[in-house]
Amino acid sequence: MAAAVSAAVSLPTSKSASLSARTSIISPERINFNKASLHYRNVSSKVAPIRAEVSTEAPPKKEKHSKKQEEGVVVNKFRPKDPYIGKCLLNTKITADDAPGETWHMLFSTEGEVPYREGQSIGIIPDGIDKNGKPHKLRLYSIASSAIGDLGDSKTVSLCVKRLIYTNDQGEIVKGVCSNFLCDLTPGAEVKITGPVGKEMLLPKDPNATIIMLATGTGIAPFRSFLWKIFFEKHDDYKFNGLAWLFLGVPTSSSLLYKDEFSKMKSKSPDNFRVDYAISREETNANGEKMYIQTRMAEYAEELWELLKKDNTYVYMCGLKGMEKGIDDIMGSLAARDGIDWVEYKRQLKKAEQWNVEVY
Repeated sequence: MAAAVSAAVSLPTSKSASLSARTSIISPERINFNKASLHYRNVSSKVAPIRAEVSTEAPPKKEKHSKKQEEGVVVNKFRPKDPYIGKCLLNTKITADDAPGETWHMLFSTEGEVPYREGQSIGIIPDGIDKNGKPHKLRLYSIASSAIGDLGDSKTVSLCVKRLIYTNDQGEIVKGVCSNFLCDLTPGAEVKITGPVGKEMLLPKDPNATIIMLATGTGIAPFRSFLWKIFFEKHDDYKFNGLAWLFLGVPTSSSLLYKDEFSKMKSKSPDNFRVDYAISREETNANGEKMYIQTRMAEYAEELWELLKKDNTYVYMCGLKGMEKGIDDIMGSLAARDGIDWVEYKRQLKKAEQWNVEVY
């Protein structure tokens, strides 16, 4: 049972309009060997038959116990051929007018029919047809709200979407089909929803865990869902006592997303929440290099590496694919100093569900 904190953060009003599954155990196969005649040569050189029957069982398969909050997670309840039809309740621009690009926060009604968990995604099927006259294919978006939603009634889902507009090699302006469809939605408009999908980015069960979140741009979405559950809600079965550390990379300060919310979280739980921003077009490090997310992380490299050695540290990465290499470079050099192969060590972290990546 969960309740949204009464002082939950209000979304900006400018330019806005409002209106358990367990891992199954496969029964071990019984292995039976048929009766067979086995022979041995005795000292008297006579051959004596021995009748033997062997019956054995394969060792029972171990049940996988996930470290994440997988209990009761639903996937693919709604598919492209039969999507859920939700309605837009709110759609508001959350970047400043001088930001390089628009990012919108939008809220859809689900009436509780799309049961999702923090870290999952939903699919959106935009209206209209493609150049071949067929319905548009779905696009996946990370969910930006906690499981009970921004309104705290478990009847809504939120997304954080950047409007995609670019000029191609022929000098033509190209608009992303789904992002523009979503950013142009008005209250009351219908939207086709599929899913939910994904288990990669689920929160760890351990309430004392260290959760390191690495995001660029709209990759902040799953981490907003994490942090709302951790700091803005009260749950009978979950009270976070660990450390949540967020790194967010954006091009300009006018592109910072949900900064007011994160400031309130920091004020509310200063010992449990850290947030560091990397603003690439406005900040540099001591060497004059642009401040990308990996550049900011490098300032805490030793501390981060020590945390990664602990079995209750979980890293989550979401955003542009290019961020992954920069982070690997930092960790690789630190691991090498300790005589550790970072590629192999990261593989072990992934296997232990401690290194989780969702990039695009």
